[in-house]
Amino acid sequence: MTARVDVLGPLRLVVDGQPVDVRGQKRRAVLAMLALAEGRTVPVDRLVDALWPAEAPESGRQALHSHVFRLRGQLGSASGCLETRPDGYRLDLGADGLDAVRARRLLAAARTGRETREALAAAREAHALWRGPVLADLVDVPAIASVVETYEQLRRDVTDAVVACALAAGEAGSVVGQATEALAADPLREPAALLLMRVLAATGQPSEALRTGREYRERLAEEVGLDPSPALDEVVREIASGPVGRAPEVPARPATRLFGRDAELADLRRLLATERLVTLVGPGGVGKTRLALELPATTVLRLAPVTDPAAIPHALAAALGLAVARGDVLPSCLAVLADRPGLLVVDNCEHLVDAARDLVNLLLATCPSLTVLATSREPLGLGAEYVRRLTPLPHRGAVEVFRDRAGRVRPGSDLDPRLVADIVRRLDGVPLAIELAAGRLSTFALADLHQRLDRSLDLLAGRPSGEARHGTLRATVEWSYRLLSAEEQRLFRYLAIFVDGVPLDAAERLAAALGLTGDPGTLLARLVDASMLDADFTAGTRYRMLETLRAYGLDRLDAAGETEEAARHLVDWAVDLTAWVEVTMTTAREPDADAALRRELSNLRAAWRHARDRKLLDAAAAIVVALMDPMSYRDLIELRDWAEELGADPALDGHPLGSAVLGVAAEAAYHRGDYPFAEYLCRRGLALGGSWYCLTVLSNADLARGAWEDAIEHSLAAAALATVPRENLGLAALATAYAGRPDEARALNERGRAGATSPTLRAWGAYVAGEIDNAAGRHTVAEVHYQQAIDLARTSGAAFLVGVATVGLLSVRTHAGRFRDALRGYREVVDYFERTGNWTHLWTTLRNLATVLRRLSDDGPADALTAAADRAPDAPAVAGAAVAAPSAEGPGRAAVLEIARDAISRNLT
Repeated sequence: MTARVDVLGPLRLVVDGQPVDVRGQKRRAVLAMLALAEGRTVPVDRLVDALWPAEAPESGRQALHSHVFRLRGQLGSASGCLETRPDGYRLDLGADGLDAVRARRLLAAARTGRETREALAAAREAHALWRGPVLADLVDVPAIASVVETYEQLRRDVTDAVVACALAAGEAGSVVGQATEALAADPLREPAALLLMRVLAATGQPSEALRTGREYRERLAEEVGLDPSPALDEVVREIASGPVGRAPEVPARPATRLFGRDAELADLRRLLATERLVTLVGPGGVGKTRLALELPATTVLRLAPVTDPAAIPHALAAALGLAVARGDVLPSCLAVLADRPGLLVVDNCEHLVDAARDLVNLLLATCPSLTVLATSREPLGLGAEYVRRLTPLPHRGAVEVFRDRAGRVRPGSDLDPRLVADIVRRLDGVPLAIELAAGRLSTFALADLHQRLDRSLDLLAGRPSGEARHGTLRATVEWSYRLLSAEEQRLFRYLAIFVDGVPLDAAERLAAALGLTGDPGTLLARLVDASMLDADFTAGTRYRMLETLRAYGLDRLDAAGETEEAARHLVDWAVDLTAWVEVTMTTAREPDADAALRRELSNLRAAWRHARDRKLLDAAAAIVVALMDPMSYRDLIELRDWAEELGADPALDGHPLGSAVLGVAAEAAYHRGDYPFAEYLCRRGLALGGSWYCLTVLSNADLARGAWEDAIEHSLAAAALATVPRENLGLAALATAYAGRPDEARALNERGRAGATSPTLRAWGAYVAGEIDNAAGRHTVAEVHYQQAIDLARTSGAAFLVGVATVGLLSVRTHAGRFRDALRGYREVVDYFERTGNWTHLWTTLRNLATVLRRLSDDGPADALTAAADRAPDAPAVAGAAVAAPSAEGPGRAAVLEIARDAISRNLT
């Protein structure tokens, strides 16, 4: 005897396979509310208020009872599913009695399915459950209307899943209409726009796909004043470079043609076929980088934006696409390069030559299949180095460069070949000098340009140098610089302090801060026209300098005695930016803050070093404190390095932010697994006056060592201090759940989730809900929460939260007996946590893997993994288990991972 209620369309009751006509608006509302509760008791007062929202009649309760009595009669043989409880009524439809529940389950299957055809079938089955507008005749009941939007969002998610699964299954042609309709229904929804672009590209319509992206960007800017997330730019790049879904295996090639370097290019190819290290040496502006990028490099490490030798491993990790969550970055990079034979270009080594030499020497020793091409103004000085000097362009090549660049500035112009030949000869064939001169044709006729070379450009003048062509290039830059007004020159000098370009708003604010009287936009346009700045429109408007120009600007700053003031402007910019990031990270615009933080990391790194070198404690403390959230949830390990560096500064004693800085430093220590030191820093911070930061990290350390009640106490104390929604109630809920009180834990977590506005905090609430239900044995519900957490965290860039929620998701698959799915997942997540150096969560992963192995009667490896985790000092405590004393006995970590991988492979065979 079964009953089914369908709400994904007009309300429908089906009993024993036969539809039952439920008449009357109020009786249908009662049935809908009971069904929408999904097996929970609906209080009588809530039902009465919903039926009579203005004022319930005295007979309201009796009328409600009558409606319920008649509904029970209409349920017939399934009447037992409508239960009367002391405080209300409950409709128990079982696992498949509500179409919305079936839709969610099918969506989860589509998202987690390993077989693309099966995933597509599940998504299509879920999509077919909608029969029209959800409960259209009952939306005037507020309690029902509030749920309708939830199901509309579910429908959007299901539609997205259908399109995504069809793409994965190679059936993009079957969903063009669905993808188009999805975007038309909600033109500002980015996932729909991205999926339609991918579908169009996959069906042979790349131009239409790119047009769709442009229109979406314009629509978003015009209607809500926002920029799309970086995901749009990524899809655009994928479509522009080839079939969607094919990861680029080599760096992007230069957009312009290489002139006059055929012989040098052939010589480099010959050398690289036999030599493991070739260094391309020559003066600035001679074209070393341009020539190097003509070769089929596997990876390009650009050192120009890097100012601190300690940051080179981070730059290499970024070039390799690695997100290292904790620990030493360099071993992860070496592990990837050891298995990635090919050519590594290390570009612009001269300002970090000692650190670059050490890195290249290590790469050659540990990566036997790797070949390195370095560019530098001086050799690295290694025994294995083959030095190839690059001289200026030959005459013909120099003329070709001038004509090509001139044609881009003034298309169709008729250039006198004698004047062109004389110009490039007097510019000594230096490509950058030629390009700057050709750019002047936007302002001067060719003859006027030629005449001004006589008056304004002394090729051998400039600062004394060991290499004359260095003076030549400086003279070319000096000439362009002198053509600027005094205010344009000053703005150019100060912009040079930004190591990796500057966004439009920051450039305008800098101009205002300098007290320049000209319009900032006009000044910037003049610098672009003069080829002193390059305008980049990839993500908003951003201005960049050629590195030679930036070096010249820094020299001019120093000559004018303005270096300290310029550095202070950069530090002030960093303080303002990080303050904005801190505020925005707690809102729905968190993905924008994440993108800005990642985009400006090189500039922030330079600002941080300026602040520390100049002992600007106020600024350094403000930056570190503002970056607490991104440091906690994102794989930006160097932010943790900054926090620990500042936390060790004795000048913090008595500083207004001293307690907060120590709390952030404690968070960094917690992430690298040093819980005792984290607790020590928190206690120090609390002794300085206490702070939300210290209490929050202290509760994390409590959780790690299994002190549940301490964690609850500290989390609730932190929640009382928080001025914006934070994760503290969720931390208290976790500790409460681990202590065996799931109902109390859910209440705490729901309080925390009620105020969450950012994707990461919403993901955090979903993750905590998954942990609570998982600990309470409600594994099916937990799986939904974990998947929601993963999806939300991915939208915000919170990779750390993606990782821990994935571990939870795999544990519920284990409980469900889906061992092969779990093992495949553990293989991926073990690799991920090892690659990112995050052993704290790797130990949790290995414990969970041991559970799978025991279920498969593979007890030997399971015992070994559990014993290793019990001995590890950085392994977190397990709910309900005694805390073991750390020990150095047993296999090393590499051996433990080998045990895990062997066991996974053996059980998947």
